[in-house]
Amino acid sequence: MTWLVTGGAGYIGAHVVRALLDADLGAVVIDDLSSGHRAFVPDEVPFVEASILDTTAVEKALAEHDVTGVVHVAGFKYAGVSVQRPLHTYEQNVTGTVSVLQAMESAGVTRIVFSSSAAVYGTPDVDLVTEDTPKTPESPYGESKLIGEWLLADQAKATTLAHTSLRYFNVVGSGRPELYDTSPHNLFPMVFEALLEGRTPRINGDDYPTPDGTCVRDYIHVADLARSHAVAAQRLANGDQLEAAYNLGSGDGVSVRQIMDAVARATGHAFTPDIAERRAGDPARIVAGGDLAARDLDWTMRHSLDEMVSSAWQARSRNQ
Repeated sequence: MTWLVTGGAGYIGAHVVRALLDADLGAVVIDDLSSGHRAFVPDEVPFVEASILDTTAVEKALAEHDVTGVVHVAGFKYAGVSVQRPLHTYEQNVTGTVSVLQAMESAGVTRIVFSSSAAVYGTPDVDLVTEDTPKTPESPYGESKLIGEWLLADQAKATTLAHTSLRYFNVVGSGRPELYDTSPHNLFPMVFEALLEGRTPRINGDDYPTPDGTCVRDYIHVADLARSHAVAAQRLANGDQLEAAYNLGSGDGVSVRQIMDAVARATGHAFTPDIAERRAGDPARIVAGGDLAARDLDWTMRHSLDEMVSSAWQARSRNQ
């Protein structure tokens, strides 16, 4: 049994690859290395350097490695930047998903686990988001992820595709010392880079309608997330019926200011963050429950906030 991980050389994808291996499921990686790293792919895992927009390359990878299913992680993941680059976002996330589904149909591969996002909900008017909460995305990124879910659902109606989508927001931490988040747009890497360069980290907006004025999110550990991808893959391979979508949430939000305090504790760098303007496309609060995922995908929060921050910092420091 082998699963193709699109974007498997990236931060999240590389953790998913290791979770698949830990579960005795084989893995193949396809990645164009636009944001991923060849060094993140284990030596024993076959690697195809190609874009998911290259349908022929995806189909070839599926056929040559006798792939059981796809864990589709590849995509353009930056909500704020997507406001300035909507066409690029749609090309990577919508056209890219179409390409993967076309390749799967041609190769006769009928199982897919899709990396979605809590950004599909926009700014919910409820304290705790469930899978049934209305979808009102506020950025091209969130819209593209919702369209991705629609594509899977429509393809399933037309074919024998078995699918599920995992929705999550801020993925942090490190499950392996050699893996760390290198995104220039994500909170943890931006804070760590500032500290390593002697700059003061900043908060984008402190006037949100939240307890301390900063954005509230679900911060979940990347290893916990990756484990649930592997469980979803195994269950689809077994022919089990899964929900169309699952929230991977803590049920309890953490503010950006609380993150900053945890960073100070983990790094030993005392600082008072600078305050900048809000970023376009950033909702004030998203906190999701994970009850369905706990029931079906062995989802649970296995790491505290301090453990998330310290593991991320240790991995980043090790790879300076």
